[in-house]
This record gives sequence, C-alpha cells and structure tokens, in this order.
Amino acid sequence: MIYLDNAATTLKKPPQVYSAMRWAMGNAAGAGRSAHVPAMTGAEILYDTRMLAAELFGMEDAARVVFTSNATHALNLAIYSMAETRHHFAISSFEHNAVLRPVLDAVKRKHMRLTILKGELWKDEVLLESAEKAIADGADCFVLCHVSNVFGYIQPLEALDALLAAHGIPLILDASQSAGVLPIDVSRLPSLAAVCMPGHKGLYGPPGTGLLLWLSEEPCRPLLLGGTGSNSESPDMPDFLPDRLESGTQNIAGIAGLFEGMKFIRDAGTEEILAHECFLRRTAVEQLRDIPGIMVYASPDESRQTGVLSFTSRQLPVETVAQRLAERGICVRAGLHCAPLAHQTAGTVRTGTVRISPGWFQTKRQMERFVKKLAIISGKESTQILE
Repeated sequence: MIYLDNAATTLKKPPQVYSAMRWAMGNAAGAGRSAHVPAMTGAEILYDTRMLAAELFGMEDAARVVFTSNATHALNLAIYSMAETRHHFAISSFEHNAVLRPVLDAVKRKHMRLTILKGELWKDEVLLESAEKAIADGADCFVLCHVSNVFGYIQPLEALDALLAAHGIPLILDASQSAGVLPIDVSRLPSLAAVCMPGHKGLYGPPGTGLLLWLSEEPCRPLLLGGTGSNSESPDMPDFLPDRLESGTQNIAGIAGLFEGMKFIRDAGTEEILAHECFLRRTAVEQLRDIPGIMVYASPDESRQTGVLSFTSRQLPVETVAQRLAERGICVRAGLHCAPLAHQTAGTVRTGTVRISPGWFQTKRQMERFVKKLAIISGKESTQILE
C-alpha cells in the first residue's frame, strides 16, 4: 500500500506513539480526580504534553494550551467565543467547512456581518488587499487557514498578522495543515487570539486529539459543561484555563501518543519535514505533467506550497481516478475535501480534484510508483474524454 492521504490523517506514526498509547492504557487513569498513582500518572502525561506544546509553539503560559478532540472542536471553541464580543467576521476564500459552518452559524445567531475575502490561488496580494478593505468596512475578527487543505497554498500569515496587529484586530488561525510542517511561533504573531490544530495530522498523534492555543485576553466560552476535578463546590465552570474548557475525563492515552508525536516533530524539525514533503511533491509534479490530460495545481513559487498537491484528469471524474488508484493499493482523496470555498476560488468546484499529500514516511520510489499507476489508468481511458 502507498498512503498519500496524510492531509486527512497521518496513518503511519512514529513507533513510540503506539508504545506510549499502549502503556498509558494500562497505567494512567483520569487526571485531577485523585492522588493515587494511576491518576497522578495521567496528570503527569497532561502536564508534560502541555509543556511540550508550549515549547513547540512559543507559548509562555502552558495553561493556555487546551486539549480538544480535534481541530474542529478547537475552531468551534475559538469562533463561538470571539462571536460573544465581535460584530463582523472576515474569513479567507480557502477556508474548510470546520471554519465556514460555525462562522455562518455564529453570524446567524448573533446577527453579525460576514465578509469572505477575495482570494486567488498563489496570489497573496489579492487576500491582503481584500483584508484592508474589510478592515475599512468594520471587520473586527479574522479567521485564516494557514495552508489550504486542497492545494497546499501557504497563505500570507505574517503579512496579514502585521496588518491586523496594526489595527488591534484578533486573528483565529486554523493550523490544521501547518502544525508540524511549518514553524509557528505565537510570540512573533501579536494578532493571534487562538491557534487551532488536530493531533492526528502533522503532529503525528492519534485521532481524537487536538489543541487550542488560547492567546486572547477575552474569556473563552466553553462548549461543554461538566466535571473538571476543580472547583467542584461551584455550579459554574471554573474561570481559569485549561479547566474552563476541559470538561470530563481527557483522552489520556491519545494525549500520551500526541506527546510522542510532538516530540518526534521537535527532534526531526519542521524545516526537514517540510523539505522532505516538498521534495516528494516536486517529484510527482515533474512526472504528472508528462501524462496527457492531467492538470496539476502547483505553485510557480515553490515556497508558497507545502507537500499537498491537487490534480484533475480530462479522461475521468476525480472520484473514478481515486477509486481505481485505491484498487491498486494507492490511497488518495477525491472530491471537494470539505472545502467548497477553496474550489470556488480556484475554479474546480464542478469537478473537484484528486489530492495527494505525502508525509515523512513516504518515499520518492512510492511517488514514482503512484505516477506510473496513474499513467496506466489514464492510458486505458484515453478515448473517454469528458465534455
């Protein structure tokens, strides 16, 4: 099997991730509920993982590292919290439904305004010009996906941050496709109110894990209310982090795996990981362009794209391409990838795309084998041209 769907979930993890999860399942209990050894072991896992996350992302206060079940959970926490005091959201034209749907719901519930910024694939200036207009129009909270999950387009975070910081406007960052791949230092990005990320993608942790880095001085609104092991005498949720946002028993085994995944990222280095993924993407691009009927969405400036790559076929629908590759043991994703805004922006909303997303554990040889299989599929169907 050749697994090229890491933008959805990194299937292959460092061996220590599996070992840590197995160990935690037999040795760690719910944290913060008792003083016995298993409970204290669980608490140590949570503490160590928070501290490591704070180190990786430039956080001064590890208490602002909140464990979530995934990036969607983190984004909902951030979006609904900011909607309590804001009046006008602005989001990029490459956002995932994990941003679009809660933003639309918050806008409807709170009678807010919404601006979907203009965008164009690989052209940073279009987003930044539209952001300036949105600010002039009263936008007071922005949401940005750092990297498009469809095209691997690295959006201009630093430039947008400088613009928003100059106006005192907060930014929620969706780091679903960048955490573990691109360096993120929150101390250098003063506009950030929140950073949201999954554990199961670029951080090489297990599904069911995620992180919210809450940087705003405004209170964060809980989505779930319940036991925290603290302030048990009060009917209200604690007013301090992380307890305010972590009701119920945490996923201790998953967080133990996440710790090892983040440790792997720290030791390997995001620069090395990005370089490897981009090398594999370039290998694919060079060979895909030799296949008749294949349209590749690659940036002319390689520094603006991660390892994520989309393509379409004139011969076959994208779902058929993905299915036939799957029959040959090659795992890709096809369709709209839960990001219709990105496809509307790039002009692929009617067809969708096939997406490949290699990771650290994939090889050049695997990329070459994938391209050869695709060439065979395309050749067999070369007479069936879609209108």
